[in-house]
Amino acid sequence: MLSKSQIKLITSLRQKKFRLQHQLFFAEGVKTINELLHSKFKLHQLYTTTSDFNVSDVLQTKITPNELKKISALKTPNTALALFEIPIEENIDLNTLVVALDNVRDPGNLGTIIRLCDWFGVKDLICNTETVDCYNPKVVQATMGSITRVNVVYKDLTEILKETNTTSFGAFMDGENIYDEELPKNGILVLGNEANGIQTNVEAFIKKRISIPRFGNLQQTESLNVANATAILLSEFKRRR
Repeated sequence: MLSKSQIKLITSLRQKKFRLQHQLFFAEGVKTINELLHSKFKLHQLYTTTSDFNVSDVLQTKITPNELKKISALKTPNTALALFEIPIEENIDLNTLVVALDNVRDPGNLGTIIRLCDWFGVKDLICNTETVDCYNPKVVQATMGSITRVNVVYKDLTEILKETNTTSFGAFMDGENIYDEELPKNGILVLGNEANGIQTNVEAFIKKRISIPRFGNLQQTESLNVANATAILLSEFKRRR
């Protein structure tokens, strides 16, 4: 049975300010919840209509499908929703390839990029503070559990790029052809906002401008989706290794 205070808490976590206030976020679906349960994330409370989880009774609340509808952020709710504590950010390892995002606003794009980092073995993802929150329910859902294996940190990108000796690569429409460039095993790959690209204050500290060439005969496609661009660039960086 869900109380009014529980419903109020869970639904409030759709907003970033309340996630920060309570240091909690929620995930939905058996697969994503199980991934989180077997990771560094600490379970706060599980709400489920089934008995599919190996969780102590203290941390598990059985609810009805109608109660799940009241707290779910999905149009078609799954069988469970779980609250987890937001972990302390870990240190970044700049001796490997790191992805950095400048003002990426779409939750689906961030979720997909986290999955891509997981797929290509990128352990650290740096986001500037204007990038969408990685604990946004839509982001968590889009990661399909990959958020458990990628260290996402929120930092001032200009400060990181200014202070590091690691080569930074920025994705630009007028950059050098990625397929012709020398690509090291470590570096910071920066991708920008869906509509405006990389900000000028961040661009000032990028050492190498790279681009994905267009092969279409008309050459009229304006740009690639930021998640698609991330996939192509990471594939090329990793292929060279």
